[in-house]
Amino acid sequence: MLVFWKQKLVFLAVPKTGTSAYETALTPHASMVVSDPPELKHAPVYRYNRFFRPMFEKVGADHMDVMAVIREPVSWLGSWYRYRQRPFLDGKRTSTKDISFDDFVLAYCQGDKPPFANVGAQSKFVEPRPNGTQVSHLFRYEDQGKIIDFLEDRLSVKLDLPRENVSPKRDLELSPEVEAKLRRKHAAEFDLWDSLG
Repeated sequence: MLVFWKQKLVFLAVPKTGTSAYETALTPHASMVVSDPPELKHAPVYRYNRFFRPMFEKVGADHMDVMAVIREPVSWLGSWYRYRQRPFLDGKRTSTKDISFDDFVLAYCQGDKPPFANVGAQSKFVEPRPNGTQVSHLFRYEDQGKIIDFLEDRLSVKLDLPRENVSPKRDLELSPEVEAKLRRKHAAEFDLWDSLG
């Protein structure tokens, strides 16, 4: 999570949406960088609302704009799948080694997900709170030009994004049956994505 105090902007770090590259590029311009622990680095709207917003209000920020980036749902799951194939996870319950992408997505569609497929949901990450706290600027990961234009304009900076946290290449083709199940079981993810079209 990045906080730009003077510009009244908070950049929430939705996992697997390129936020590591933005963190590297924007850290010199940020008032606050929350990079650890992961539960705070990747604080969703509900956690921002509970912990950070009250703190900011107590020190004079009556309103902060909140931005976030979401990724096309199959691509987002593919990024998680590839990330969890990395050798440092070998032998751990979160590893996707020796698991096909179809099987990973089928596991994600279960009510009680195994650890390797328990990756949350983008729609829950950005879900508005009853008190009105919500993401005011939501972008598609695939629209990098719009994200960069917004940040350059809002922060008065020129961005040069490095490639960070790149996962190994893998075949991410879903069978039609598995994709249909994913779209049915996680319609909220696709509805959110489509709403930004």
